[in-house]
Amino acid sequence: MADSQETPAETGAETEAPEALDLHAALDAAHAAFEVERGEMRDRLMRSLADLENLRKRSEKDRREAGIYGGQKLARDMLAVYDYLGQALSLIDDETRDRAKGMVDGLDLTLRELTNIFSRHGIVRVAPEVGDQFDPHFHEAMFEAPVPGTKAGQIVQVVTEGFRLHEHLLRPAQVGVSSTPAK
Repeated sequence: MADSQETPAETGAETEAPEALDLHAALDAAHAAFEVERGEMRDRLMRSLADLENLRKRSEKDRREAGIYGGQKLARDMLAVYDYLGQALSLIDDETRDRAKGMVDGLDLTLRELTNIFSRHGIVRVAPEVGDQFDPHFHEAMFEAPVPGTKAGQIVQVVTEGFRLHEHLLRPAQVGVSSTPAK
């Protein structure tokens, strides 16, 4: 029996060496796979954090703009009221003004209060003068005509005033523009 039995030192040395190498190789492979996965997860985390920060900034900007420009549709609709009150006041002659002083004063006060409300909310008139240069960012050309004594692109008539809400144009001023004068 002594021949058939192996010594523990021989048995352990022969069986542990290949298993130990396999175990180390497996641990190294698992560690490498873990590092790759950790890198991918870190990258995804950083991208998600950047996306969240961008979303936060965009939401804050949208909230600020909603506070500033949220009433844009209402403001645009109120421009017609301003126009009608201005037209009504411009059509009143001196005789009517004397006869219906209270009504005329009421219309005038209403127009003044509407103008004050506009200015409190950042609505500013775009009122070009005859002779100003046409600016397509603020003016809308209603017609073009050759007018002697003017340069091409000069405003020759203001049809309707325009309005801005802070930096946004609510309505361009409608104007007549001089073309190159005929000779």
